[in-house]
Amino acid sequence: MSLLVIRTSSMGDVIMTVPVIRALLSSYPEEEIIILTKKPFDLFFSDIPGLKVVVAYHHDRHKGIPGLIRLFREIRKEYKVTAVADLHNVLRSQFLRSLFLLSGCRVSKIRKGRMEKRKLIRGKITHPLKHTVVRYTDALARAGFPVTMTAGPWLRPSDAALERITSYVSAQGVKRVGVAPLAKHKLKMWPVEKMISFLCSLSKYENISIFLFGSPDEETELQELAAKVPGAVSIAGRLKLAEEMALISRLDLMVAMDSSNMHLASTMGIKTLSIWGATHPWAGFSAWGTDAKNIIQVPVEELTCRPCTIFGKGECRRGDLACLNWLEPDMVLKRAVELLEL
Repeated sequence: MSLLVIRTSSMGDVIMTVPVIRALLSSYPEEEIIILTKKPFDLFFSDIPGLKVVVAYHHDRHKGIPGLIRLFREIRKEYKVTAVADLHNVLRSQFLRSLFLLSGCRVSKIRKGRMEKRKLIRGKITHPLKHTVVRYTDALARAGFPVTMTAGPWLRPSDAALERITSYVSAQGVKRVGVAPLAKHKLKMWPVEKMISFLCSLSKYENISIFLFGSPDEETELQELAAKVPGAVSIAGRLKLAEEMALISRLDLMVAMDSSNMHLASTMGIKTLSIWGATHPWAGFSAWGTDAKNIIQVPVEELTCRPCTIFGKGECRRGDLACLNWLEPDMVLKRAVELLEL
């Protein structure tokens, strides 16, 4: 048998497929497993022995319906696909999996639980929903490939990338802390003044190195933030994704919002402290494999309006961002110090 797994975005969601893909290969070492994703996310799968990686170019030769048909034909020419697990379930993947269905393949899709998630943000559900990783494994089982999850770390940097970040990690006896202070949506981002207060307090401990992570678009903002924290260094725009992964793999702790850096660190087996505002780990997007004690948030019992969003979009209905403003720097510092064993 040959299984095609589809997940092309977003970054955090693709990262969460890595533990599942490793479980697949462990459970079915004799079967052909193919992952369809896009650049630069193919990097996450480059070190997995036996895995076949196909890259979709949605803005080039695989654009639109003609491009998807071309992609289907390319995959069919290269691999004898007998089953498809669509872990994305968007228009592109729906069309592509339909082509495989018409060709006689067994097809399954992720069930995202949209109705449950709507009830969660309306307060009609007050318990954790299925984690996204579990939803992935459910889709695999329906495709005929039930799996048993394996222990992490699941994501590993390349030796070449590790060599390129030697200058960042050469100091001995230093506790390296990564911080990803920004997020795509403001409902997921801790106020910058609180972040600065936390970082300044953390920097007072001896032998602490602080690295600020973010996208190239956030370079200026992170440089300004780093200038306000003694010893902090922004690596945004300085390192490629492979090198960022290598640096994260050498951290003693990652502090992040509900973001892709949170997933990167936890999937690499790094202690990860996550800060949550309007979103909630109950929606199924928490860092896979991490301790619930490492989630910093205002309990829903104290702030019944949260979660008010699944992905962080929208505006605060209260108008005061209480879910983030009620989180004090000392709360985060206390847990960070415990995890760093300072």
